[in-house]
This record gives sequence, structure tokens and C-alpha cells, in this order.
Amino acid sequence: MNVLVESASPDFLEKIYAGRHGLQADEPLSAGGQDAAPSPYELLLAALGACKVITLRMYAKRKGWPLQGVQLNLSHGKVHAEDCADCERTGSLIDQIDVEIKLQGELSADQRRILLAIAEKCPVHRILTSAVQIRTRAAPDETAGR
Repeated sequence: MNVLVESASPDFLEKIYAGRHGLQADEPLSAGGQDAAPSPYELLLAALGACKVITLRMYAKRKGWPLQGVQLNLSHGKVHAEDCADCERTGSLIDQIDVEIKLQGELSADQRRILLAIAEKCPVHRILTSAVQIRTRAAPDETAGR
């Protein structure tokens, strides 16, 4: 899997190429962007939400459960760590993503409970809650030696 992101404007509107699909990212007006596309944080929430919905629908389909639809509402914010000894320091805030799931269909209470647990197992959720290494390096300079 490969995604290419390149600058598209003098501001912060960026082009994103994911396989044969194109989309954009931008910053809100308050951060100097044009608010012409979702912010990187919104794209992160969208990726998590899409993964959870797909995972739930696949699971319900495999089980033959009457899941008619799924609606997720996701939000991101900074909160104090629960065990925060010195909560006034800026480093004591952690990222928190809240996900509210609405399951539509004639599902039993047990099926709903299981589906909520399955939502926690989607691949993007697992990536975001695991130790992740991100390696950043400079691309070869194609103009070197000219």
C-alpha cells in the first residue's frame, strides 16, 4: 500500500493520491488554510470510522445478522491523562478519540454487545492503539551531480 501526498497550493491545500483515488487535505482558516478539504485530523477520524463500519458490516454479514446500517460519530481532543500528577503541565495532555456507534436493524442485545466489541478490533483501531514506528527520510535528490 502506498499513498503519495504533495503540495498543491502556496497555502496548505495538499493533493493526496491513494492508489487510483485522489483527494485533498487542508487546514482550517484559523490555522492559515483555506478550509477547502478535510484537515489531517478529520482524515484520521474518517479512516478510523470507515474501518470500524466496514468491519462491523463484514462481521454481521458473515454471521447473517440483520444489521441494516451503521452510523458513527467521531471526535478528537486533548484530555488530561488519568494518572496525571502534574496536570498543569502541557505535556500531561493525551489524545483522545471518542466514537459513538449507532447500530440500525433488528439486533438482539447480545448481538449489539458483540458488535460493539468487534468495532474495537478493526485494523485501523489496532494500529492507533499499538506501538507504531514512523520512519521519515529524505528522498534521493534527482538534481545531485548536475
